[in-house]
Amino acid sequence: MWESVKEFASEFFVTGDPLIYGADVSIVLSIIAIVSVLTYFKKWGWLWREWLTTVDHKKIGIMYILASVLMLFRGGVDALLMRAQLVMPEMQFLSGDHYNQIFTTHGVIMILFMAMPLMFGLFNVIVPLQLGARDVAFPFLNALSFWLFFSGAMLFNLSFVIGGSPDAGWLAYPPYSELAFNPGPGQDFYIWGIQISGIGSLMTGINFIVTILKVRAPGMTLMKMPMFSWSVLSSCIAIVFAFPILTVTLALLFIDRYLGGHFFTLDGGGNPMMYINLIWMWGHPEVYIIVLPAFGIFSEIVATFSRKKLFGYKSMVFAMIIISVLSFLVWAHHFFTMGSGADVNAFFAVTTMLIAIPTGVKVFNWLFTMFRGKITFETPMLWTVGIIPNFVIGGMTGVLLSVAPADFQYHNSYFLVAHFHQVIIAGVVFGFFAGLYYWWPKIFGFKLNERIGRWAFWLWNIGFYLCFMPQYALGLMGMTRRLYTYGWDKGWFEMNLVSTIGAVIMGAAFLVQIWDIAHSIKHMKRDTTGDPWNARTLEWSIPSPAPFYNFAVMPQVTSQDDWHERKLRIEQGLEKPAKVELEPIHMPKNSGIPIVMSMFWFFVGFGLIFDWLWMAVPGFIGVIACMVVHSFNYDTDYYVTVEEIKRTEAEAGRVIT
Repeated sequence: MWESVKEFASEFFVTGDPLIYGADVSIVLSIIAIVSVLTYFKKWGWLWREWLTTVDHKKIGIMYILASVLMLFRGGVDALLMRAQLVMPEMQFLSGDHYNQIFTTHGVIMILFMAMPLMFGLFNVIVPLQLGARDVAFPFLNALSFWLFFSGAMLFNLSFVIGGSPDAGWLAYPPYSELAFNPGPGQDFYIWGIQISGIGSLMTGINFIVTILKVRAPGMTLMKMPMFSWSVLSSCIAIVFAFPILTVTLALLFIDRYLGGHFFTLDGGGNPMMYINLIWMWGHPEVYIIVLPAFGIFSEIVATFSRKKLFGYKSMVFAMIIISVLSFLVWAHHFFTMGSGADVNAFFAVTTMLIAIPTGVKVFNWLFTMFRGKITFETPMLWTVGIIPNFVIGGMTGVLLSVAPADFQYHNSYFLVAHFHQVIIAGVVFGFFAGLYYWWPKIFGFKLNERIGRWAFWLWNIGFYLCFMPQYALGLMGMTRRLYTYGWDKGWFEMNLVSTIGAVIMGAAFLVQIWDIAHSIKHMKRDTTGDPWNARTLEWSIPSPAPFYNFAVMPQVTSQDDWHERKLRIEQGLEKPAKVELEPIHMPKNSGIPIVMSMFWFFVGFGLIFDWLWMAVPGFIGVIACMVVHSFNYDTDYYVTVEEIKRTEAEAGRVIT
């Protein structure tokens, strides 16, 4: 009996690596600390009522942001481990298998479990406020979207200590991801972690399309809508068309592995290139799904800190929609080297070059917005200005890769690694950092410390250039992707050393940001204005942080940048603050069904990973039961009384008579 238990534990848990044992200890200690604090301060009820069952879009956004910060830490540690292995030739810090696992988990976590939730967090907090809405169109679905994402992320991360991490690369190309070459549970953790999370992402896309099209404030036509909301709309349109492709692709791969299908196995009549086509039909739109909202963030910040209306508003709108459409017509540039033929390569080369045009339009719009503006360089504007040259370099190297003959040289090299990170880190992650610094007062009621924020900005940027500029040179010198060691005779040591130093500096920058948050929580003064940046859009017209009902009275929009225009009219005496007539506000009730349903989905995924039908089948029954219970629940909303509205506004410093 004891021997059977030991044998099961040795196969079930990951053993034999000191790094894994350290992770085990840190996980256990973290759980003990969290449980102890919640129990000591008697906060379990508060946690359930205020957070775990909330349907408030702002709280859901905060939970997305918190999850993304945790995933940034995990993915960043993976990156530092890889750079430590490559810092010198013939390093033995990581084994080849462990390096492959870290390589795989780093890519998946950073794209799907860090960038996506950080983006969704900003969607949730800001878009309803910009639209003058009281919530998203489907609050229950919004909560379910978050908990499905979180369950998928936890399932994927669990593979680190249970079963073993996936190791077939972040896109899991066959045959490396097929059962014959990858028999362990790691690849199934990959499939079900992403699958469950992806369902939540698809729900978010649908929810925000409906929110933007149907829940705007009176008078806010589409062409009066803030640019960030436009960027969210274009991103969500791409989500709705792209994520079903990912869902089907991973389902087919799971059928190959679990039921003996042969969709992607050559010896069974399948074709692994079909998988590669499908995964990139999702994968390249995914790049623009996360980039487009960053463009919207830059547009909001540039207009605010240049004290000018955004230059070329309509051209920006059309550019974003064009990018959203063209992003589905460029996927084959990821495998020019496959040998598709001159005609196919030429088509995808041209479409890839074309997509650079609307992208370039936005850069010029930002520059012309700043031209003759009264620019101030607070931290959000610093990030935005610093991002522009970064993104231009990333875009230019992307155009180089779009030239099919040149791509034969660049494709499998570190040149491509540098380009990808130039776009994703400098274009996306830095953009979301800019958005966090900009909207932090609206989310939490106080600004982050400017001095510490500037330190973080410079460390991130210096570290980024040191890390990735040498990788362009390494790629041209012949260093290929996916290798975990190299010889002294290659001449790559110096560049890899500099690259690793840059990665360490970026790690230090992340710690400085955590310090900034902790310092600001303790020392920064509460924002009593609701508009600390003298901004232009509706979210700044209400107290910070926003009340749970957002707007005491629904705003009436008359122009683009309506809040800014209203402030000008009041300042010039052309308009007086309108007399407020309060009415009860209709709001959704909290629900525990989303978190319970996501737990059942977790059991479904975990059971299928280990072929435990005794867990998967009850889990699926639980999912169906949650749907049935919710369909018969008619007590889903309530009204906020006028007295409570007055009391809440008074606590925020606004007296309504």
